Amino acid sequence: MRTPLGPVPHRAVPSVARGPHVLHITQPVEGGVARLVTDLAAAQLAAGLRVTVACPAGGTLTNALRAAGCSVLPWEATRAPGPRLPGEVRRLARLVRDVRPDVVHAHSAKAGLAARLAVRGRLPTVFQPHAWSFEAVDGVMAGAALRWERFGARWSSRVLCVSEAERRTGEQHGITARWQVVPNGVDTRRFRPEGDSVLRSGAGPLVVCVGRLCRQKGQDVLLQAWPAVVRQMPGARLVLVGEGPDADRLRAGAPASVEFAGPARDAAPWYRAADVVVLPSRWEGMALVPLEAMACARPVLVTDVDGARESLPPGHLPYCLVPPERPEALAWALTALLRRAPLRAALGAQGRAHVLAAHDVRHTTDAVIGVYRELLGVAVRPLVVPNQSRESITT
Repeated sequence: MRTPLGPVPHRAVPSVARGPHVLHITQPVEGGVARLVTDLAAAQLAAGLRVTVACPAGGTLTNALRAAGCSVLPWEATRAPGPRLPGEVRRLARLVRDVRPDVVHAHSAKAGLAARLAVRGRLPTVFQPHAWSFEAVDGVMAGAALRWERFGARWSSRVLCVSEAERRTGEQHGITARWQVVPNGVDTRRFRPEGDSVLRSGAGPLVVCVGRLCRQKGQDVLLQAWPAVVRQMPGARLVLVGEGPDADRLRAGAPASVEFAGPARDAAPWYRAADVVVLPSRWEGMALVPLEAMACARPVLVTDVDGARESLPPGHLPYCLVPPERPEALAWALTALLRRAPLRAALGAQGRAHVLAAHDVRHTTDAVIGVYRELLGVAVRPLVVPNQSRESITT
C-alpha cells in the first residue's frame, strides 16, 4: 500500500480482542505535554488499548503515568537536539524493536525528531508537534528546524495538530502532510469549580499565571505589564506557578506584589483561588492552562497565538484576547477584568460550559483512537470507563 507521503509496509492486523498496542514517545516530561500524555494514556488504557510510554527520567511524567497503571520505559534524551541525537535515535530504535507496538505516537519536537528517524515509516507513526519547533528558535536554527519538519513529514502517517491554527501555520511554512486536527482536552472531573483552593492572604485581587518559566510562556512580558496593573489596582497580587530556565532572571527585580510559587503537582487549587488566570505566550499549539482554568470556572486572559481563538468561547474574544508581546495591552485588559466582578463571573460560567462541550479529554481520546483505528484498519472494542454514568469510549 502506498500513501501520498510514501510506502507503508504490510503489517499483520492487530487482534481486536487484545487491543492495539500504542507506544507514546515524549520529551519533555513536564508541563502541558506531560499532562496531556498522562490523560491520553490513562483514557486509552480504560478504552482497552495496550499502552507503553517511552520518556526520559525526571519531571512529573513517569510518576503520573505509573500511578495511572501505565507501562513506562526509560529513554535517555535531552530536551533539545544536539550531539547526543544519534545515540538517542539508536536507543529509541532498539526500544521500538523490543516493544513491537502497532502504532507509534510521538509528542513534541524532540521526540518527533528522534522517533521519525528511528522508525522511518516502517510502522504507522503519529507526530503531534504541540507547537512548531521552528517557532521556538531564531535565525539559522529556525531554518534548520523548518527544513527538518518539511522532510520529516514523509515519515508521519498523520501529523496531529491541536488546533486549526497550528495546522495552518504548518501549511503556510511549506509542510506537506496528512493532517488531522484534534483539539486539546482536559479532565473536567479533576478541573472543576468545586474542590480545594489555595488559602488567600490579603484582600486584593489575585492573578495567577501557570506555566514553565521560559520565553515561550511570556512571563517576562507579564512582569513588564504588572506595575501598570498595580497602579490601577492597589493591593493586587500576581503568582507565577511553575519552574524553568528563566526563573532566576524573572525573580531578579520582581516587585513585592509578585510571588514565585514554584512547580505545583496540581494546579487546580491555584485556578480556583484566582480572580483571573493569565497566559501571555509567544507561541502555542493550543495551551492547556486556559482550558484547565475555564474548566474551574475562572476567567482567562491569553495572547492571540495559535489555538487561542479556538480555545475560547466566541463571547470571550473582546475581553480575554490580547496581542502577544504587548505589555501595555496586557495591562489594560487585565485591569479591565479585575475591575468587573460580574463580568468575571459570567466569563467563568461560560468558560466551564464551553470546556464541557468542546474540550473534555474524553472527546480528545475518542478522536485520537479514531486516528489509530483508521491507520490500523481495526475497531477498538468499547469499554465502560470507570466513574462515568455508563459512558463508553467507542470507535
